[in-house]
Amino acid sequence: MAAVGAVAGLGHGISLLVRGQSLWRRRPGLMLLGLVPAVVVAALMLTLLVLLAVYVDDLVAWATPFAGGWASGVREAFRVLVDVVLVVGAGFLFVIAFTGLTMALGDSFYERIWMAVERELGGDVPERGVGWVRGAADGVVLVGIGMVASAAVFVVGLLPVVGTIAGMVLGVAVSGHALASELVSRPLEARGYDRRARAALLRRHRGSLLGFGIGVQLCFLVPLGGILVMPGAVAGATYLAREALEV
Repeated sequence: MAAVGAVAGLGHGISLLVRGQSLWRRRPGLMLLGLVPAVVVAALMLTLLVLLAVYVDDLVAWATPFAGGWASGVREAFRVLVDVVLVVGAGFLFVIAFTGLTMALGDSFYERIWMAVERELGGDVPERGVGWVRGAADGVVLVGIGMVASAAVFVVGLLPVVGTIAGMVLGVAVSGHALASELVSRPLEARGYDRRARAALLRRHRGSLLGFGIGVQLCFLVPLGGILVMPGAVAGATYLAREALEV
């Protein structure tokens, strides 16, 4: 039964992301505004990722001088493994950094989106958002979480045979939860919930939170997916926040 409930929670979280995208149909102009900060940050992230891909071999060779005396086949296999794990770890870091920086840069854009959802749902609606400074601080925290998650992915990815797959699964779970927590934070912070209070409130919705975050992250793996999904992800996170508040 617990497994069934967990799967249901994951599915519900994904459905909230889909529900958030429906705001494109009702408020297309507002959602288009949400693309602006995402495009700017995505251009920066893509440039850094391309640079990493171009110079990853040189970087790994510099970082692993101890492998210089190994047999050539073993050395190359090891360095290819490190190449792959490093790029995968960087990918998870960039996804989380993308969300944090986009939310910080575009706080005023995204405040319009989640406030529109709040007004659509009615009831107790905050009078204003958390402000750019607070949003930027949360973005820095999210980037820090991303660095820790990427380091964990890198370490686990070095395990023989199953390391790369296990690292990717761990990265998706950790970064997905972090992404969802950041996206859902705005409507809750506007109501005075600090980080600890948000964690306590969302504890009963862990499955939905994780499913929502994994759904967002999987969208990021699609070309241009991160840019296109962000406005709807903000809307979907607001639906999730309201569900948590109403239970």
